[in-house]
Amino acid sequence: MEVIPAVDMKDGECVQLVQGKEGTAKSYGDPVESARRWVDEGAERLHVVDLDGAIEGERRNAHHVQRIVEETRVSVQVGGGVRSVEDAKTLFEAGADRVVMGTAAMENPPLVGRVAEHGEVVVSLDAREGEVVVEGWKEGAGVSPVEAARRFENVGASAFLFTNVDDEGLLEGVSVEPVEELVEAVDVPVIASGGVTTPEDVSALRETGAAGVVIGTAFYEGRMTYNEAVEAGK
Repeated sequence: MEVIPAVDMKDGECVQLVQGKEGTAKSYGDPVESARRWVDEGAERLHVVDLDGAIEGERRNAHHVQRIVEETRVSVQVGGGVRSVEDAKTLFEAGADRVVMGTAAMENPPLVGRVAEHGEVVVSLDAREGEVVVEGWKEGAGVSPVEAARRFENVGASAFLFTNVDDEGLLEGVSVEPVEELVEAVDVPVIASGGVTTPEDVSALRETGAAGVVIGTAFYEGRMTYNEAVEAGK
């Protein structure tokens, strides 16, 4: 199972939020330095999110994204405020390997197919209490992750990123059942995120059949190392 460190950015800083809530951000400094750290530890892919773009729809951290792509020279998947084909093309042209689409994909599923003509698309399925949420996790979409995934399975999605918002940032462990349900429901690879705290959490997600795991707070808070996570994912 692929282990992917998260580099979330807000107002030009690397941050982690608790359950995506405003006012809970803890800063970890320069996002480019954070990205370099994970690459130095062996990461071959990074998950980079412009939280300003995700929450407000305006990609304010594009410069930092560009620097991460140019200076790390690893595979980078980028999300947050990708709302159009042009947004996605800009990221692909900047060197991103994948774009991550959430709100725009839910609002306009055919857009995923149009973006996929230019590169790989990961559809983000963020869920709170079993319902997909959009607009920076502020609004419910009225569908379950499985229902949403089935809409996208044959329209160009390369993978699904499932984030359990109920667990996100709490450092209290993962909820395995919704990941397992999604993995079993679709043929497209599923990347899990939210609440991953220990190597045991990584192992539990590996057992679901998830293709990858995105880890943020646990790495930044020293709960486990990148290598420990990789070993647990084998």
